[in-house]
Amino acid sequence: MFELLTNDQMRRADALAIAAGVPSLELMERAGAAVADSVTALYGRSRPVLVAAGLGNNGGDGFVAARLLHERGCDVRVLLLGERDRLTGDAAEMARRYRGPCDAWSGQDFDPRSIVIDALFGAGLTRPVEGAAAAMIEAINRSGAYVVAVDLPSGIDGDSGLVMRRAIRADRTVTFFRRKPGHLLLPGRIHCGLTTVADIGISPAVLETIRPHLRVNDPAVWGGVFPVPHPAGHKYSRGHTVVLSGEMTSTGAARLAARAALRAGSGLVTIASPTSALAVNAAATLAVMVREAEGPEGLAELLRDPRVNAVVLGPGGGVGAPMRAKVRVAAAENRALVLDADALSSFGENPKELFTILTNHSLSTAILSPHEGEFARLFSKIEQITTVKQKLKKALAASHETGAVVVLKGADTVVAAPDGRAVIAENAPPTLATAGAGDVLAGIMGGLRAQGMPAFEAASAGVWLHGEAANGFGPGLVADDLEGCLPEVYRRLFATLRRRTSDSLGATS
Repeated sequence: MFELLTNDQMRRADALAIAAGVPSLELMERAGAAVADSVTALYGRSRPVLVAAGLGNNGGDGFVAARLLHERGCDVRVLLLGERDRLTGDAAEMARRYRGPCDAWSGQDFDPRSIVIDALFGAGLTRPVEGAAAAMIEAINRSGAYVVAVDLPSGIDGDSGLVMRRAIRADRTVTFFRRKPGHLLLPGRIHCGLTTVADIGISPAVLETIRPHLRVNDPAVWGGVFPVPHPAGHKYSRGHTVVLSGEMTSTGAARLAARAALRAGSGLVTIASPTSALAVNAAATLAVMVREAEGPEGLAELLRDPRVNAVVLGPGGGVGAPMRAKVRVAAAENRALVLDADALSSFGENPKELFTILTNHSLSTAILSPHEGEFARLFSKIEQITTVKQKLKKALAASHETGAVVVLKGADTVVAAPDGRAVIAENAPPTLATAGAGDVLAGIMGGLRAQGMPAFEAASAGVWLHGEAANGFGPGLVADDLEGCLPEVYRRLFATLRRRTSDSLGATS
């Protein structure tokens, strides 16, 4: 279940299920049952349950959960945001079936010993939370009670993960059929707590009609094209990555990227070094080669070797006209490009120059990997358009404008492709917020591109591997530790890919 559905797509999934013969009341019954089961599994009947219910279908799910918990002997009470006679449709029917206590919320505090079921709004909220709803959300958050959110914490936008002025801080979220972007994007992910996905009877076949382009970043998305070493392979068949180094006092970032490219599987890796840094780079590397490449001309000379097929520019490379010239040289040779850090910042005052270079770099899609600050400098016009403030939309807009794959980094890294595909990472630990981690990521992506992996899949796989390596090391991580953790990540990944291949062969035999 790696597909992510927008609010509109989830509504379509519901409608397709209903058209296929699943009654809407049955969908609501199953959704409410999943919430009730979650509460029972957590605490049984040991704690009172307060259901904060809205007047829409999310409230209807809450009434189902309240009825089932009441029938199981739980101490349940529904606090309704509004008057009961304002309920309509399926929600009104589920309220009618519930026989337990139900009152309009009158501003009272929530018992901190209770379990609160948040059934106010769910994912479909499109307006800022105000008035009584805001007061109710604040009262729930203030109580310290354990909160189970229905579908999505109320006040979180399902498409962007943004807080609509006020939002529930849930301990657990129970959603249905598929997750939404707001379950993964910050700050929504933090508000969700632990998220589980319940099967409510919607057939996965509806996805063939909906055709979602957004997914969770996982090997299931890109594993089919991941480069697995072949018994007859050799180092030249696994590609040659060049990483551009900065001057003598700025070589660390390039070395981090180069070693990561080698660990990622690139058959050969060369640091293109200015003359002043040759001794430092040569003394600090073993398996990574070092070649002199003074200025744009030196890089052009190095790239005359047709076996060099991927170039990483930016880590510690310096900001300014020389870097811009080197980007032009690499793009003119139509190598697989990974542009990070200084290679992006160098175009901050004239982004159109970079966009023109990328447009002319037609034989191989480039990868751009900015953090939020670099993105703001490079894509200031996108930042200023209020309709694309959301991270996912920003990344997709930037990818469309440049024709490149855009990796907008963070705890919820988004990888966006020009054709509208995107993935959101969920495996990046907070320990990755350390100097040099982005350089390692750039190297991993470059190493995968050297092996022939397509740009979108290479960027997505690189982000996932990066997160898994950090998780494998644990607390105290520094960037130098990451590439040493990759072998274990690769062992597990290759085992997973072999199992999936075996299962696929078994299914077709």
